[in-house]
Amino acid sequence: MVKMSLDPVQVVGAQVKELKVAPSSNGDSRGSWEEKQKFNSQECLNSSKPKSVTGRQTRKVEGGMFFPRPEHAVTVAVSTRVLFRTEKEQKVFEQQGVEEYLRYQIEHENEPFAPGPALPFIKALETVNARLRDLYPQSEELFDIVLVTYNHAHVGVRLINTINHHNLFIERFCMTGGSSPIGYLKAWHTDLYLSADAHKVREALAEGIAAATMFMAEKQTEVSESQLRVAFDGDAVLFSDESERIFKAHGLDKFFEHERDNEDTLLDHGPLKGFLEALGKLQKKFYAKGHRMDCPIRTFLVTARSAASSGIRALKTLRAWGLEIDEALFLAGAPKGPMLEKIRPHIYFDDQMFHVEGAAEMGTIAAHVPYGVAQHHSSRKGPATDK
Repeated sequence: MVKMSLDPVQVVGAQVKELKVAPSSNGDSRGSWEEKQKFNSQECLNSSKPKSVTGRQTRKVEGGMFFPRPEHAVTVAVSTRVLFRTEKEQKVFEQQGVEEYLRYQIEHENEPFAPGPALPFIKALETVNARLRDLYPQSEELFDIVLVTYNHAHVGVRLINTINHHNLFIERFCMTGGSSPIGYLKAWHTDLYLSADAHKVREALAEGIAAATMFMAEKQTEVSESQLRVAFDGDAVLFSDESERIFKAHGLDKFFEHERDNEDTLLDHGPLKGFLEALGKLQKKFYAKGHRMDCPIRTFLVTARSAASSGIRALKTLRAWGLEIDEALFLAGAPKGPMLEKIRPHIYFDDQMFHVEGAAEMGTIAAHVPYGVAQHHSSRKGPATDK
C-alpha cells in the first residue's frame, strides 16, 4: 500500500529543514503521475457554495454565475497545506491509517481548518478583485484562485465548509486523490503555484510555471487588509541567475566588474518575472482610472545588490521590460529581515533559504524559489551574497 503523508506546513525557526514527504498527501507531496489531456470530472471540479454564505463575490450574468475564463485571469493555484493547517489530521492518518483518516474527516466536516500561511495573501487577492469589479464590472482580468489538493473527494465537504467559514471566494478545486497536480497547472493557465512541497515546486518550475514553497513564520506580522503587498528578491527570482553564477565562481570583485561591464545588457528573465508582469497589468488598470496613489497592489524589490555598484543593471532591465516596481531596496548585503518587517508583505519570494529564514524570524511569510546556482550551495547560517 502506498503510504500517504499529511505533514503540516513546516514552521520556520532558527533552522529550516526541507520538507520530506511521501506519496499522496492531503496537500502536495511527491507521487508518480501521468499528464492527462482532459480533466477527470470526479477529481477536478468547480465546487458550489451554499447561497446562505455572505460575501459572495460572483455576479449574475444572463441568469448564471460569472467566473473569469482562466486564460484571461491571473490564476493563483494554492495547495491545502499552505492555505490551512492540518496537524490533527496528520496524527490520525499516521496512527490509525487512511480509512480512519477519511472517516475522521467526514465526522469533523463541519469543523473548519485553521488558517495557513497563504490565507492572508489569498484574502488580499480578493480585496483587489473587489476594487477591480467596482472599476471594471465586465472585465475578466481578475485574480482567480484554484485550490489544488492531493485529497480524496471525501474531504471536499470539509474543505468547502472551511472556505465558507473563512469567507473565501474559491470555486475552482482540483482534488487529485493522491496523484500529482502538476499536469493540471498548465490547463488552469496558472500564473503562480504555492505549495508546501519543494519537490512539486521544482516540477512546476521545470514546466515554466512560477512557483514557490511557502513557510509559516514562528511569529506572524500583521499585514494590510486593504492593499496587496508582494516583495521579490532580484537574481534567480525576477532575473536569471547569471550574475549569481559570476559571484559564486569568481567572488565579489568579479561580480561588480561583470555588472559594470554589462550595465546596458539586459538580464534574462527569472521564474517569477511573469507573475510580476501579471501584477503590473492589474496595477495599470487602476492607474488608468486615476488610482495610482491609492492602488491596492504594491510591489517591492528587496535585493542584497549594492545600488551604485550593481543596482543600475537591475533597474534598466525592469524598465526595458516595461515593468514598474513601486519600491526598490538595495541592501548591499545587509539583512533583509528588518526591512521586510517594515514593509509587511503578504508574501516575500527569495531563492536562498538564508534570506527566507531571516524573513521568517522577523515575522514575514516567506516563500522559497528553488531555482538557480544558489541551490547547489548551502546558504543556511552563511553570509548574505550580493544579490
